[in-house]
Amino acid sequence: MAQTKPTDSSDANPEVDRDSSAVGRWSDRFGGHPASIYYLMFGSTIFLLVVGVLMVWSASAIDGIRDSGSSTALVSKQALFAVVGLAAMFFASRLSTAQLRTLAWPLLGVSVILLVLVLIPGIGVSVNGQRNWIDLGGPFRLQPSEIAKLALVLWGAHVLTRKWRPTTDWPTLLVPLLPAAGAIALLVSMEGDFGNAMILGVITAGLFFAVGAPLRLFVGLGALGVAGLTLAIGAEDYRRERWTSFLESEPDRLDTAWQVTQGTYALGTGGWWGVGLGASREKWGTLPAAHTDFILPVIGEELGLLGTLGVLTLFAILVGSVLRLGQKAPDRFTRLLAAGVGTWLIIQVITNVGAALKMLPITGVTLPMVSYGGSSLLPLLVALGLLLGAARRLHSSTEETAVASEGLTARE
Repeated sequence: MAQTKPTDSSDANPEVDRDSSAVGRWSDRFGGHPASIYYLMFGSTIFLLVVGVLMVWSASAIDGIRDSGSSTALVSKQALFAVVGLAAMFFASRLSTAQLRTLAWPLLGVSVILLVLVLIPGIGVSVNGQRNWIDLGGPFRLQPSEIAKLALVLWGAHVLTRKWRPTTDWPTLLVPLLPAAGAIALLVSMEGDFGNAMILGVITAGLFFAVGAPLRLFVGLGALGVAGLTLAIGAEDYRRERWTSFLESEPDRLDTAWQVTQGTYALGTGGWWGVGLGASREKWGTLPAAHTDFILPVIGEELGLLGTLGVLTLFAILVGSVLRLGQKAPDRFTRLLAAGVGTWLIIQVITNVGAALKMLPITGVTLPMVSYGGSSLLPLLVALGLLLGAARRLHSSTEETAVASEGLTARE
C-alpha cells in the first residue's frame, strides 16, 4: 500500500498559523498562551480603568468645585461611564464572529450619519472651536468621531477578510476601504477634529499593513497624509500656532507654549514618588485640560516617575496582549480586528504622551481609558470586549484540542 504524506493543518487551512520554533514555545509559556492573553488583556484594562477614575477625580476636583460646587461632579460621571462600558464590554465579548461581521455595515452607516449630523447647525455643538459633539441633553454629549474609530476597525476587518485572496489585486482590495476611510476622515476634519482624523488614517494603514499590503501603498498614503497635514495646519490659526510653537527652539512659554510648559513643570516636580494623590498644584487652574488631554502630567506630578512608568507599562501589556492575539488567532477576521484595535491604542497613546512630553505637537487626543470622557471610553471598551471574546474562544478551542489529544494518546 502506498504511503500517504500526512497533511499539516496549516496547509489544509491557510488561515491557521503554526509556530513550532523555540521562540514560539517560549512565547506560549510566557504570555502567548490563549489563557494568558485573555487575563493580561482583561487585567490591564481593569487596572487602567481604576487609575483613570482615580486620576479624573484628582485632576477634576478643582474644576468641579468651580463650575458646579461639587468636587465629584466629573468623577461621578466617569465612574458611570466605566460601569456602563464594562457592561458593554461583557456584552460584546459574548458576540460570535458571525454576529460581529453582520454588525459591521450597520455600525459604519450609523457612524457616518452621526458625523454628518454634527455638521448641521443646531445639532452639532462647538467646544473649544471644534464642532464635533452632539448634545444629548443634560450634562451628556456624544462625540461621533470616537464611534467612527470602532466602526472603521470592525468594518475594515470584515471587508478585507471578505475580499482577500492569495493572488489579490491590490487596487481591487483598496476599494471600498480606502475611499470610505478617506471620506470618514474628511468628515471628522471638517468638524475641526484633526487629531482623530489622523488616528483614523493610521488605523486604516494598520489594517492594510496587517493584510500584507506592499510598501508602495504606504508611501502613497504617507504622501496623502503629509498633504492633508499641511492643508489642515494652514486652515486654522490655532493649529499654525501649535506647530510653530512646537518647532521653535524658544517658544513663548506665556502664550502659545503655556499648556505644554505647565505640563512639563508638573512632570518635573513629581520626582520619583510624586507629591501624593490629590496634591497636584498644577490642577488648580494653571494646567489647561488637566483631566482630559493633559492628565498624564497630573499623574506624573502626583504619582511620580514610577507611577507614570506603571501606567505606561499597563498600556504596553494591553497592546502586547492584543497584538499577540492577532498572531495566535486562527481566522483572518480576528487577526485584522486585533491589528486595528492595537493600532488604535498605539497611535492614541503615542500622540497623547508625545504631546505631554513636548515630543509631538498638541492635537487634543485623550489618553485611552484614563482621560475623562464617555465618548472615548465606551467605544474602546466595546472593541476590547470583542477581542476578549475572541481570546476566550481561542482558549476554549485550545483546551478542547488538548483534551482530544490526551484522549487519543490514552487510547493508543
